[in-house]
Amino acid sequence: MSPAEPAPVAVIPREIRALIVARFLITVGIVGQVTILGKQVYDITGNEFDLGLLGLAEFLPTALLSPITGSVADRFDRRRIVILALGGELVAALGLALYAMTDPTSVVPIFAIVVLFGCARAFVAPPIRALPVDLAPPGLIEKVLAQVTLTFQIGAIIGPILAGFLYVLDPSAPYWAAVGLLAAAIFAFTFVPSVPVTRLAAPAGVRGALTDAFEGLTFIRRTPVLFGAISLDLFAVLFGGAVALLPALAEERLGTDAIGLGWLRASIGIGAALTSFAIAARPFGRRIGPALLGSVAVFGLATIVLGLTRSYAVAFVALLVLSAADAVSVYIRSTIVPIATPEHMRGRVLATEQVFIGASNELGAFESGLAAAALGLVGAVVSGGIGTLLVVVGCWKLFPELSKADRFSELAPVSPDP
Repeated sequence: MSPAEPAPVAVIPREIRALIVARFLITVGIVGQVTILGKQVYDITGNEFDLGLLGLAEFLPTALLSPITGSVADRFDRRRIVILALGGELVAALGLALYAMTDPTSVVPIFAIVVLFGCARAFVAPPIRALPVDLAPPGLIEKVLAQVTLTFQIGAIIGPILAGFLYVLDPSAPYWAAVGLLAAAIFAFTFVPSVPVTRLAAPAGVRGALTDAFEGLTFIRRTPVLFGAISLDLFAVLFGGAVALLPALAEERLGTDAIGLGWLRASIGIGAALTSFAIAARPFGRRIGPALLGSVAVFGLATIVLGLTRSYAVAFVALLVLSAADAVSVYIRSTIVPIATPEHMRGRVLATEQVFIGASNELGAFESGLAAAALGLVGAVVSGGIGTLLVVVGCWKLFPELSKADRFSELAPVSPDP
């Protein structure tokens, strides 16, 4: 090692631990809130298509604002952006709590508040995903990202279980819990330092923001491993978005209540957390491309099982397997993207990727709701799983760089063309 090079750090620094704690609090509050939003909307209307519309309301702000959010994350202090945007999420959670106290009979105000929440989340996502890589010392990036993924999965267990019990006590209680957790996350972020990274020189207008967004998209398109990993996530989960239909599956196919739904939603976190513990203890060393494609194939198979079963126990296990496979794919993709992206472009690339993630999750929820209205619950879920398997085959053929990818360390950042 050259004397000028800093020695690798073995322990995660305090400021990164504060960031991880903040992300845990956000996950508990938001995943619980999302779980109950689906339950409340389905209780009011009894229509699966409305669950799809809820996903669309969550996705549209991310898609429409991505040219701005990526540019903002590359031009201004990412920590301050996160704090301000979390304040917006807190206000939206407060609105949902107050509306839930009125014994609502219309979902229109819920959709309106969810759109406002989506606007705030669109600004949170790029900087909060860039910060762990910005802050991580040399040699710790993969370990830090594994810890971030693990913490997210633990929060995804606690959030739905807590929200399910709170909803039984009072329909507004899960939203009040989200308000408190978001406030605590904002406080935790006061212990996260601002990062002295290279930023774009001056604020951009509308034309500049569009140019920034195009640069992020172009960089992804010209980096085959990035393009393949993001495309796989987009189309696989777009077709396999069965989780959005859990409120309907729980009631119509499995015969369970809000607490049972909470445990089903929590099983997703349990399977993912167990897998994330294993990854954190022993991160992937080799064959990351085949592991990514294989995990998505398992996700598709488990989705098919979930759609066919009427057994609560089988559904619970299918969700465990589905989420374990998803945890592998999420970790590999979420590590590939920041590692393979130059620091000065991370905000724009992550904002563009967030559109793909939103499309695969929220827009996937809309697709699932639409498919359920046309094909019924079973047809929607099973056809989605089959679609996921076809996407894996397609990506294996179209992106050989991804299927042959071996080590994270080989994915050094590539500077964009001038």
